[in-house]
Amino acid sequence: MTQNMLRNVAIIAHVDHGKTTLVDQLLKQSGSFGAHQHVAERALDRNDLERERGITILAKCTAVQWGDVRLNIVDTPGHADFGGEVERILNMVDGVVVLVDAAEGVLPQTKFVVGKALARGLKPIVVVNKIDRPDARADEVHNEVFDLFAALGANDEQLDFPMLYASGRQGWATVALDGPRETLKPLFDLIVSHVPAPNLPEDAPFAMVVTILESDNFLGRVLTGRVEQGRATVNMPVRVISFDGRSVETGRLTKLLAFRGLERVPVDEVSAGDIIAVAGLKEATVPDTIGGMEITAALPATPIDPPTLSMTFRINDGPLAGREGKKVTSRQIRERLFREAEGNVAIKVTDSNETEAFEVAGRGELQLGVLIEQMRREGFELTIGRPRVLTRENEAGEREEPMEEVLIDVDEPYAGVVVEKMSRRKGELQDIRPSGGGKQRLTFHIPSRGLIGYHGEFLTDTRGSGVMNRHFTGYGPWKGTLEGRRNGALISNSDGESVQYSLFALQDRGALFIGAGEKVYLGMILGEHSRENDLDINPIREKKLTNIRAAGKDEALLLIPPRRLNLEQAIAYIEDDELVEVTPSAIRLRKRHLDPHSRKKADRAFDAA
Repeated sequence: MTQNMLRNVAIIAHVDHGKTTLVDQLLKQSGSFGAHQHVAERALDRNDLERERGITILAKCTAVQWGDVRLNIVDTPGHADFGGEVERILNMVDGVVVLVDAAEGVLPQTKFVVGKALARGLKPIVVVNKIDRPDARADEVHNEVFDLFAALGANDEQLDFPMLYASGRQGWATVALDGPRETLKPLFDLIVSHVPAPNLPEDAPFAMVVTILESDNFLGRVLTGRVEQGRATVNMPVRVISFDGRSVETGRLTKLLAFRGLERVPVDEVSAGDIIAVAGLKEATVPDTIGGMEITAALPATPIDPPTLSMTFRINDGPLAGREGKKVTSRQIRERLFREAEGNVAIKVTDSNETEAFEVAGRGELQLGVLIEQMRREGFELTIGRPRVLTRENEAGEREEPMEEVLIDVDEPYAGVVVEKMSRRKGELQDIRPSGGGKQRLTFHIPSRGLIGYHGEFLTDTRGSGVMNRHFTGYGPWKGTLEGRRNGALISNSDGESVQYSLFALQDRGALFIGAGEKVYLGMILGEHSRENDLDINPIREKKLTNIRAAGKDEALLLIPPRRLNLEQAIAYIEDDELVEVTPSAIRLRKRHLDPHSRKKADRAFDAA
């Protein structure tokens, strides 16, 4: 197939604006699978975590045929924590479809990905999605998009973007608001006419940049990218060069795979401009260059924004270690973390100063939380430390920290408490305006560390009705000390199983995280104290039995349902002297020093320092 018959396009948008659902309809209406074929909703979200959370975590490629033209379409993540995936994907496409929710409008991640696309000179197509929503405001969103493009420095050609109104779920797109609402044909035709065909040299030696790394049970390492020049054939000898010019390995392309619908199909030859996957190489990774034997220099690769958050991953050294997981040694944890860093360039892994521990740096709590959840499901046991922001020094030697822009949509009665809580966390209110329906949209600039642990508190303050979106904007001056958690912890002083009788008596001390009959150990955090100090409690004390019967029945021991923390909540909850113990079957909170005497010594040493 000639390059004129190819179009490479990425679909980019804020999280939950309908990218993957739109790709479902593109696949169906292009005839990529038959009428008899059952395909799950959000077909490209194959990962269990993606289906459970309803978000795209990993970028995926697919291809559809529209007339004589093949459209290579890349579905990208929408959450800011996975922005590293989006930055890589933009290297191998010639145009982008910018999806914007007709009610929510332009949100932080929209700004992030559009800014990256415009900087690369890509020609955008704007689709105002979910136009069938009762609170849709299409004209206002159109103006917001234009203002955004202008603010991001778009050139005249990019500012003259074509726009469609669509409903991805219902499978139609139209040029005008009152136009026919039938199929996605207007979108297909617009991609073919507006997105330029690749214009890459076919007579040069073969070369491609690795953009996505996957593991296949049968093929081994599968590397995806766009052929930047030349042609490749099956079993062709190649060399791999890292982005810094170092020779990585030589080998053969045992498999060439092209994308056809949801499948990867073996082909004998590929040429410049096409997005393909290759197998047969053992060391190549993102963003290495794979090329013919005559290639001597790596192709340029776009630098990725640096990580902003770091966590310590340690072995599980608690009393229950090794009982629930299969992979518990530091060697196994190290291999898994470095394997993750190999395919995910937004994550950096280094050895920690602690023994049998590793520092893992990433874009945000969600990204690292997804990694921990994946490891947990693979049978790992580990303990996680409190997230820390990564600071730097500017040219003047001043300390700088990561800053974020936060957009909050909240009902008007709750705006006051949100402003108060954000200001306590060093947030600065930039803008406040009504957003319709009795809601207000608040815009803040705040240090990244100020948002650690705030999301759960935010949902409580707004009775679950608030929506918070965040976006990393760069580095700013260090804002000083932030107040930590206001309440202390209820800490177990014994090993054993929790008893209902004991827990019933402890309920007045604060909110419990556990119920009756659960394993506990010395130093484990069982709940949140109602006061500021930590309190040691005995959760295994049983009722003393006597041979004297009471005149009446014993009072019913009714326990308040425990407050169960999920993984992200637990990571955000802990302080510097606490850890989250993660196993395949449990998430527990504990003190770093389990013995109370060791904790007191550590506190005295910290105060002295």
